[in-house]
Amino acid sequence: MYVNIHSHTVINSNIQGIRNLTFSEANIIYISKIRGLYSVGFHPWYADTCSDELMNKMNEWLTDDRFVAVGECGLDKNSKVSIEEQLNVFDQQIKLSEKVHKPLIIHCVGCFNELLELKKNLHPSQQWIIHGFRGKPELARQAIRAGCGLSFGEHFNEESVRITPIDQIFIETDESHIPISNLYHNISMIKNCKAEDLIAGENLIKSMTRHKT
Repeated sequence: MYVNIHSHTVINSNIQGIRNLTFSEANIIYISKIRGLYSVGFHPWYADTCSDELMNKMNEWLTDDRFVAVGECGLDKNSKVSIEEQLNVFDQQIKLSEKVHKPLIIHCVGCFNELLELKKNLHPSQQWIIHGFRGKPELARQAIRAGCGLSFGEHFNEESVRITPIDQIFIETDESHIPISNLYHNISMIKNCKAEDLIAGENLIKSMTRHKT
C-alpha cells in the first residue's frame, strides 16, 4: 500500500519505494550490488561533475530495470554551480528521461519560473514529479496546471496538499527516518480520504515496472 517515491535511506523490504542514487564516478562500482528500485541522476549541486562520459554511462544504467526513474535532477538557486550549467545538465536529463521512457524526479529550489517554462516549451511525454514540495498553494496550482506531480514529505504546506488532486499526490521520506505510513496517514487526514486512496505512487511504480527499455 505505501509507496515511497523518493528516499536517500534504506527502504524497508516490505515497502515499495524508489531509492535515489546521485550519479558519480564513485557510485559506478555499486551497480552490481544494488537491489530494489532506484532513480539515478545528477543533482544540481553536483552538475559540474557531469561529463559526456558519465552521462553516457548513466544512459547505460537506465536500460537496467532496477533504475525506474531519472533524478533527482533539476535547478537550485543555492547551488554553487552556475544556473547556465545546471540548465545544460538538466536539459540532458530531460532528454534522457524521454529517450528511456522513464519519469523525472525533480529537485527545484527558487527556480520554479524556469522549471515551468521548460515544461511548457518542451511538452515532455514522461511524468515530472517535483519532490519534497513545500511551496504555497499558488505555486502548487501553477505546477499542477503544468501537469507536474507533487511529492510531499515530512514538511509541507497543508493548503497545498489540500488543493492537489489525489492522482497528482506522491509521498516520500527523502532523508527523513519517519515511517512512510505516518506520512500517508498525515496526508490522508488532510485530504479527508483513506490512505489506500493515495495511489499515484503505486500506479507509477506499476507503469514503470511494466515498461521494459
